[in-house]
Amino acid sequence: MSTINTNADYYNALGLGAAAGSAVEKSKSDSLGQADFLLLMTTQLQNQDPLKPMDNAQMVSQLAQMSTVQGIETLNTTVNGFSNSLTNDQILKGTALVGHSVLVPSNQWALDSDGTGASGLVAAPQAGSLEVTITDANGDVVRTLNSQTSSAGELAFNWDGNNDQGQVMAAGKYTLSARFTPSNGTASDIQTYIQAPVESVTIGSDGLYLNLKNLGAAPLEQVLRVS
Repeated sequence: MSTINTNADYYNALGLGAAAGSAVEKSKSDSLGQADFLLLMTTQLQNQDPLKPMDNAQMVSQLAQMSTVQGIETLNTTVNGFSNSLTNDQILKGTALVGHSVLVPSNQWALDSDGTGASGLVAAPQAGSLEVTITDANGDVVRTLNSQTSSAGELAFNWDGNNDQGQVMAAGKYTLSARFTPSNGTASDIQTYIQAPVESVTIGSDGLYLNLKNLGAAPLEQVLRVS
């Protein structure tokens, strides 16, 4: 009948002795920590064969690996702490905006039952004329707004929620399209920026969002102005 070696026999055969066996038994359910690693290495050095000493390069390599792992763990802890700090800072900034109005890039507006229209602006690149077209969910034009500017800068627009005949439009989603024509140039589409009240904030996996009345959710970093 064959004999099965115990853990103690196994470590004795390797020249590590009972101390190393006890150390491994103690932590076999966990990964080796720094203390376990140093205990095993010290015990191995104490019990090594003088005629066949442990290879110095191997020992240095093992120590370097342990140091690298510890460095990564420390870095991860630091990064996680920094990330949590940034998240908390964003939450404070976001909640402070509740009750205020913010200006964000958007071309959508959800007209509600009270008929509140949209107000905003465009960045005019030079002197010229602006045309803002409002279309309903079917793509039909319900209102056209026109304005002029004599220089580059902000050019405001305001939609009162009515169509071109002065009738209040039904609640629903509307799209605003802006087209700018320079005094001596060709017309081109231009970004619209709309102002809306902040009702609440939401924490998403990719950052903080402001829930804006009539607009929906907008990332905090898109806010251009607070009033």
